[in-house]
Amino acid sequence: MLDASEPVLNEFGDGRPRLRLLAARHPLLDPETVVPIDLVMMPEVRAIVITGPNTGGKTVSLKTAGLLAAMAQCGLQLPAAAGSELEVFSGIYADIGDEQSIEQSLSTFSSHISNTVRILAVTEARSLVLLDELGAGTDPGEGAALARALLVEFLDRGCVTLVATHYPELKAFAHLTEGAQNASVEFDLESLRPTYHLTIGLPGRSNALAIAERLGLRPRIVEAARSQLSPDDLQADSLLDEIRLQRDAAELARSETERASKEARTLREELRRRLDGIDAERLEILDQARQEARAELDAVSEELVQLRRRLVAAGESLEPIGGVKEELAQLEDDLEAPLPEGQSVARDLEDLAVGDRVRVRSIGAEGAVTALGADQVELQVGRLRIRASFDDLELLGGDSADALSEPEIRATAGSPSLELHLRGQTVEEALEQLERTLDSAYLAGMPSLRVIHGKGTGRLRRAVRESLKQSPYVESFETAPAAEGGEGVTVARLKQD
Repeated sequence: MLDASEPVLNEFGDGRPRLRLLAARHPLLDPETVVPIDLVMMPEVRAIVITGPNTGGKTVSLKTAGLLAAMAQCGLQLPAAAGSELEVFSGIYADIGDEQSIEQSLSTFSSHISNTVRILAVTEARSLVLLDELGAGTDPGEGAALARALLVEFLDRGCVTLVATHYPELKAFAHLTEGAQNASVEFDLESLRPTYHLTIGLPGRSNALAIAERLGLRPRIVEAARSQLSPDDLQADSLLDEIRLQRDAAELARSETERASKEARTLREELRRRLDGIDAERLEILDQARQEARAELDAVSEELVQLRRRLVAAGESLEPIGGVKEELAQLEDDLEAPLPEGQSVARDLEDLAVGDRVRVRSIGAEGAVTALGADQVELQVGRLRIRASFDDLELLGGDSADALSEPEIRATAGSPSLELHLRGQTVEEALEQLERTLDSAYLAGMPSLRVIHGKGTGRLRRAVRESLKQSPYVESFETAPAAEGGEGVTVARLKQD
């Protein structure tokens, strides 16, 4: 399985990357063991010179780029990460591998040059050219000079050119020439194995002396060979080692920073969920307490009515129960009053922003903030727009879409409301009230009923919709428009006789 993704194809000269292959994998290698590479060529770069040790992955990098470019232009998805980009090439040309032939009397050098001549005859600015071991197979000095000249020619034509080479002269050329860039494949000197990682921007090292020393070649021979090297080459190798160490340290620091940032985001989200859960639980407890207090007050009021009747029937004075009646009335007023500030789930009003959900204490309605003024805010409460002062507001948690409902309208039995408010009720209570209201609404000939259940965890919404699905009075139901409550409201269409 390639685990492929769709690439982005860029037009020539549109300022986008000429190549941007992310986590690219050779499509014919084992997906379980292949090492992904990142190959990025920005618009100002026209040639990349890849250096490094033998068997380090230079040739595989060239083949990966060529195959993925061909796949993209055939309309295939690529074994690469999402976001990979390529230009649309007019042609893809490659000279890869040793094509020497005894039958045709072609040496390695002759074979490479013959292929290069054929490529030069057809390439233009929109071509992709892949050259393996450019200038190899002959005298190193002449081969390096020829390789530089060919690379200059391809740069002048504007081709997208990828070159794999061992020549140190080409490293310096890529570093000093506009439009060219170095790249390297890495080698682990501890395990004496290539890592196959491709690094853009840094030239590679052959590591011949280090590998020979690790394989047991006598130190005096290695030192004798090292003494024959140019001091400039030794200094350059030392600088490359230092750059790689600094790069590895920076990469480790970046990984640690990303990990810490991810952990911080996870903890922040977890804390937010816990706080939202605490707020919801507090509201539920307060609503339950109010319901219990209301039930107890109703029971006491009923007992008081019965006591008054008995006193009247016995001809006794009603003065003893007058004070009790006044106290009950005061308790009812306290019960209906909004929660005092500091006992709700309100947040700091300094954080108030458009879209936040608020409660207007004076009328007990909830709405969403649509505009902020110096002393007042504008709110959307159901279909109404009202203004309220900051002192009269309580900032609530949750999605503002839950707030797009009108203040509760209590209906009499003979005049059912067009809306049914179920938020804050248990599922059993809500379904019982829904059944009664549907019965009344159907008998009254109402065309529809807006059931306001809020979003929350979704448990109440699911229960309401399941009940509507089974109701004999309901023709169909749907989610309300976003401006009228969205997922927090279900509109039930009632059957008509």
